[in-house]
Amino acid sequence: MTSRYQFIFLLVLLLVCNVALAQSNSAKPSSSWTLVWSDEFNGPNGSPVDSSKWVFETGGNGWGNDELEYYTARPENIYQQDGNLVIKILKENYTSGGVTRDYTSARLKTQGKFSQAYGRFEARIKIPRGQGMWPAFWMLGDDVDKVQWPACGEIDIMENIGKEPGTVYGSIHGPGYVGGTGLGAPFRLPAGQAFADDFHIYAVEWEPEAIRLYVDDNLYETRTRADLRPGWKWAFDHPFFLLLNVAVGGGWPGSPDASTVFPQTMLVDYVRVYRRADTRP
Repeated sequence: MTSRYQFIFLLVLLLVCNVALAQSNSAKPSSSWTLVWSDEFNGPNGSPVDSSKWVFETGGNGWGNDELEYYTARPENIYQQDGNLVIKILKENYTSGGVTRDYTSARLKTQGKFSQAYGRFEARIKIPRGQGMWPAFWMLGDDVDKVQWPACGEIDIMENIGKEPGTVYGSIHGPGYVGGTGLGAPFRLPAGQAFADDFHIYAVEWEPEAIRLYVDDNLYETRTRADLRPGWKWAFDHPFFLLLNVAVGGGWPGSPDASTVFPQTMLVDYVRVYRRADTRP
């Protein structure tokens, strides 16, 4: 009897430990985090984004990546629907400001509206699919207009290129570590699964000495000052603002091809920003 009860006790203890471990790895912030900013995108269907929180970036100049889209502020490309932000990517001939492009999309940022140094930044997103698609949820230092990129710093919380449907990338960039030398890692779903099939939570937990990247309940990358090579500068000690966009084409994803179906959409359920409960703003 004693051995039987000991076995049962050990089994229960193991189950409790597993539950505790799962909770500790959960993408949901613990009680140590305090929500300080969010957009739940619960406006009326067809309504524009909240202009007190977001501003548009528009244009079709390639954005330094040889991209093929023109970012617009039109309701055809961006609106709220059924509790989500919708960024719709269209294949259409579009001309504005003397520039003609064959695709349109949208790009939002919180620059001038909201920025923060350190905390947890997360969004629940269902990305588009197809060759040439390049969705992103990312951050830039709010001194970008003063010191320019990459001195301002960049945190890519989520990037995907359509030709890799089961992979997203998280990375950081600063002086000396840009493009292919950026510090980051991929996160891959099991074979046969695609990120465009469902919503996923993409998050970064950023502290003075470390930046941790998550997909759902998975911590998959941590970067610190110790990762910098000689001559590189840690560019993550000041406030950053948020960006959401879907690019089309460019040097990394390549151009759409005959397999790419249009229109495509990126759905954003929410964007939330937290601060440690035991720290001051």
